[in-house]
Amino acid sequence: MGMRLEIKRKLFARSDRVKCVDFHPTEPWLLASLYNGNVYIWNYETQALVKTFEVTDVPVRAAKFIARKNWLITGSDDMQIRVFNYNTHEKVTTFEAHPDYIRCIAVHPTQPFVLTGSDDMTVKLWDWEKGWKNIQIFEGHTHYVMNINFNPKDSNTFASACLDRTIKVWSLGSAVANFTLEGHEKGVNWVEYYHGGEKPYLVSAADDKLVKIWDYQNKTCVQTLEGHTQNAAFACFHPGLPIIISGSEDGTVKIWHSNTYRLENTLNYGLERAWTIAYQKGNNNVAFGYDEGAVCVKLGREEPAVSMDNSGKIIWAKHNEIQTANIKAGHDDNIKDGDRLPLPVKDLGSCEIYPQTLQHSPNGRFVVVCGDGEYIIYTALAWRNKGFGNGLEFVWALDSNEYAVRESTTKIKLYKNFKERPNSLKLNFTAEGIYGGTLLGVKSSSFLNLYDWETCSVVRRIDVIPKSVHWSDIGDLVTIACEDTFYVLRFNRQAYTQFIESGGEVSDEGVEQAFEFVTEISESIKTGTWVGDCFIYTNAVNRLNYLVGAQTFTISHFDTNMYLLGYIPKDNRIYLADKDVNVYSYALSLTVIEYQTAILRNDLETAEQLLPTVPAEQRNRIARFLESQDLKELALEVSTDIEHKFELAVQLNKLDVAVEIAREADTEAKWKTVGDSALSDWKFSLAEECLKKAKDLSGLLLLYTSSGNAKGIRELAESAATDGKNNVAFACYLQLGQVEDCIEILIKTDRIPEAAMFARTYLPSQVSKIVKLWKENLEKQNKKKAAEALADPADYENLFPDFKHALIAEELSKKTRNISIPATSYAEYKDSLDQDIIAEIKEKYPDGVLPSNLSPLHNRLVNSIAAKKNVNGDMDDEVSVDDDRDNMSLLSMEVNTTGTGSVRGDVDFDDAASFATSEHERPGENLVSEEKEMEELVQS
Repeated sequence: MGMRLEIKRKLFARSDRVKCVDFHPTEPWLLASLYNGNVYIWNYETQALVKTFEVTDVPVRAAKFIARKNWLITGSDDMQIRVFNYNTHEKVTTFEAHPDYIRCIAVHPTQPFVLTGSDDMTVKLWDWEKGWKNIQIFEGHTHYVMNINFNPKDSNTFASACLDRTIKVWSLGSAVANFTLEGHEKGVNWVEYYHGGEKPYLVSAADDKLVKIWDYQNKTCVQTLEGHTQNAAFACFHPGLPIIISGSEDGTVKIWHSNTYRLENTLNYGLERAWTIAYQKGNNNVAFGYDEGAVCVKLGREEPAVSMDNSGKIIWAKHNEIQTANIKAGHDDNIKDGDRLPLPVKDLGSCEIYPQTLQHSPNGRFVVVCGDGEYIIYTALAWRNKGFGNGLEFVWALDSNEYAVRESTTKIKLYKNFKERPNSLKLNFTAEGIYGGTLLGVKSSSFLNLYDWETCSVVRRIDVIPKSVHWSDIGDLVTIACEDTFYVLRFNRQAYTQFIESGGEVSDEGVEQAFEFVTEISESIKTGTWVGDCFIYTNAVNRLNYLVGAQTFTISHFDTNMYLLGYIPKDNRIYLADKDVNVYSYALSLTVIEYQTAILRNDLETAEQLLPTVPAEQRNRIARFLESQDLKELALEVSTDIEHKFELAVQLNKLDVAVEIAREADTEAKWKTVGDSALSDWKFSLAEECLKKAKDLSGLLLLYTSSGNAKGIRELAESAATDGKNNVAFACYLQLGQVEDCIEILIKTDRIPEAAMFARTYLPSQVSKIVKLWKENLEKQNKKKAAEALADPADYENLFPDFKHALIAEELSKKTRNISIPATSYAEYKDSLDQDIIAEIKEKYPDGVLPSNLSPLHNRLVNSIAAKKNVNGDMDDEVSVDDDRDNMSLLSMEVNTTGTGSVRGDVDFDDAASFATSEHERPGENLVSEEKEMEELVQS
């Protein structure tokens, strides 16, 4: 039977005639040069045209990426070589390389060299590090040079194909060809090397419609491939698959087996003549250029043919060679997650068919190899042939002596002890795939049937289209992976058996009670395996996850595709391989899985017993899991990560634990977090300690102003001023009524205009001084007109209405600013907020001058406060606030001297006009000095 080669189209882009295509080595880009003079770059993952270069108005017959320089290079019929930066579209250089059409370009894999071939019958070598100097010319062909390619095994040599019907092999540094291969009857269009080390082969395509394979050591033609009906335009060996790909002007692309030279497949995309090909090393993408566009396809599977048994023995295929390694040989107790294992590789043997899949039997004694429509069963140790046959797919039962083979879409054979069973499966639908395990799964175009291995009767029909089916070791759980979702079901064999024994009739749908739904996860699975009740898998976005119950957890992220090999319980590690069978491992403790399973089953007692057996390095994973299950108290006990413990302590409001951690770590961020939590919990002493250590001046300002802590505000003002936190310092001084310090901060921070405005409102006696500073500052900036426009109230009293009355208000404010009023008196004084103090002073003293024999302290406000409340106005004593929040301290007594009352309501003037009493109310002979009266007021 022929090779089973899956072909998936990734890009189908119509355009003008495509003469050359090339893949970018890292980006998902396909470069195409067109006959109309343009160069396109398509994203073959999104099918989007991402870049366009209008190179010239004549055909561009050659174009290549030079990815290490972020360049693309083109050769065209105007004889020019052009180099562009494909990121910026900048033209790096352009020069005339040949006196005739440029047909082909080859970029050296490591050196700064480029080869160009032309209709002038020469090949030229260019060095871009020497300013694109032509360092060698290769002459010897007698017609157009159509194609050139470097030898991947020796980049010092290259081959050229020419319409003179010959292929020449050259060495850099030598102007004469090493040798010439002759055999085609017409012009040769293409030549390429075989990539493997075992065959010294070249492949060529010519206008005689033939593809030839050459041994360049013996200089002989070893095979001729016939099948194209028009000129053969290209032919190449695929770098990873055992195939030769050829294309022709007959519009077809043919795929040949490189070992048997058998034609395996023919592709025709209806885009007329095929001209060119490109492939990607490291993956299976291949692109073709046609008259009417470009196509990109993916050939086969990138997943390696590899399998690992339960003991850690790995077997894989490298082409037809079978190799093996043992995890034990590379195991190191100190190995880190994600490190590549240094495994010694041994050759186990070879395989008669090209292996597409390898699979150990459940007991590890046998390995089945599938490929080319056949299967062969080998013994795992000696690699001896145990059985073989034709088959599209092969699957093992849970018992290693049983297996099934899908020979066609209508025929599935069952075997036991390597002998075919007489009661093979009878199907009334087309079988598109089979799956092994506890039950035999058969996929149709719209559903999955699960059959009993012994009786071949249907157990259950499930209306999904699976990509893979994974059974647990004991056979009670199954994962059915679909395109973008996977389902976990529980198989109840007892319920199925009871139904059968009770004489129940099994319909095409099977037995409903046989399965119960467990969970559905919206992820696309690549590879997976069960470990007990835990399902480990890799997904389409390159993550290694595991599922316990209905919860998924991520173990690691990958930069490339990784394939799960299995889990070895004694190592507590998961093993994976990349496409080149480099093996990596990640830790996952079995006790962790058992613990999580117990928690999900709400079996806290079992979980508590398992906890001591969980490795210390896995405790944090357990803690995160417990947190996700909203078991934060338990997570706090389990976690060993200081950061996580701190987060949990704050969430649980266990501030004593959080404070202890904050003291150990002593970071401002942690102190601030605890401080905020303490504030929310009304623990002001703790909040103050935390905010101080966090240097959270804004938080302290909020705390002190809310609690009326005058001493704290004063200390905070000094600290903020020292640290240059001018906004906080300003707010503190304003709260304290120390407006002089506020003005000093504004002047120091070069906010002189703001200082003048502030002084006009709160400290009018300082306005003249500040206006002078303002003028001087403007003059330094050569803003003389602006300086001249400023008016000083001392000189222009007419421009500042009520300025002299504001001075009286300022004097009164200074004498009363340090008197505090308890919060309990708020209702009594709150109406004073609406008073117009300036208006009342003007009414009493219209000329703005107080009588000389009166004291501004003789006002009803001061007398009433002193007489009724017996309040100590000394601001040096902190005002304490109880937890009931029923007190408020009015910390400042500054007056808004513009006539709008107190700015914050901290000063309550019942009657501003009585700040100074009249002579008939209080005879002058009864007056006492201001100092004495203030002293008596404080003492009272």
